[in-house]
Amino acid sequence: MPSPTRKPIQVTVTGPTGTVGYAALFRIAAGDLFGPDQPVVLRLWEIEAAMKALDGVVMELDDCAFPLLADVVTTSDLATGFDGANWAILIGSMPRKAGMERGDLLQANGGIFRPQGQAIAAHAASDVRVLVVGNPCNTNCLIARANAPEVPAERWFAMTRLDHNRAVAQLARRASVPVSEVTNLAIWGNHSATQFPDFTHARISGRPADEVLDRHWLEGDFITTVQKRGAAIIEARGASSAASAANALIDSVASVEQETASDDWVSLGVVSQGQYGVPEGLVFSYPVRSDGKGSWSVVEGLELDDFARQRVQVTAQELVDERSEVADLLG
Repeated sequence: MPSPTRKPIQVTVTGPTGTVGYAALFRIAAGDLFGPDQPVVLRLWEIEAAMKALDGVVMELDDCAFPLLADVVTTSDLATGFDGANWAILIGSMPRKAGMERGDLLQANGGIFRPQGQAIAAHAASDVRVLVVGNPCNTNCLIARANAPEVPAERWFAMTRLDHNRAVAQLARRASVPVSEVTNLAIWGNHSATQFPDFTHARISGRPADEVLDRHWLEGDFITTVQKRGAAIIEARGASSAASAANALIDSVASVEQETASDDWVSLGVVSQGQYGVPEGLVFSYPVRSDGKGSWSVVEGLELDDFARQRVQVTAQELVDERSEVADLLG
């Protein structure tokens, strides 16, 4: 039951009628995001054309009678949508269409995330944290952050937890162990086909992954399977990842809010401060730990072998190139 003394957390979700947003809302309202005694207010921002569909989503939320759901606000106005938001979860984005170049996609999404960043700066709570889910999430996060310079860099995140979860599952399946036996896996870089699922520090049942599994498979099929998993799901089900992306969204916020196990880490896209030679200011996925009290840090001091270093450089360069593509949107 919700605590009568706890003030509701204001959670803004953009794109709530989309498949990922729809899948996430019910878990947020049920308490999966902040725990079983923390009430929430959902502030659902959608484009005007989807407001009727959003009415149906709200009916379903009502029909669940969630004890933790203190209120639902629906709007197509950015000021109302982000008013007092403690967490802003930016899911809605422009999908890539046939014949669209990546630069075109980045520019199209700039038209979405630039005004959202400005609205966050103007209307969100002073402690707001932002998770960007809509792809290309790293550079969309970069755009939104550049247009909300008042919000500290450490409060911006891009979601690479889906890639992390996919990689953990692949290692566990290959080794025939439960996923709980896989630790210290990290996703480096961009949420794209250049990302590096780092097996070089991963452990399976306490042993280095490359002692348990064949290094040739790890350097080859393992990496490409994780990198191309989203495309494989689209081919199989005729639609992109939804429930698994919503689950990763929940995991991402929890990884900031909850203390990380002392012998493990998680993957999050965060603003680079130059760690591991990655250019400052990029939104780059690193291995991250949280103290559960609102502070997190990139895991430093990891030794990267030549294979890992080369992979990190490739994905960092892609993000540098993307930043150049959207230079006109960064402020």
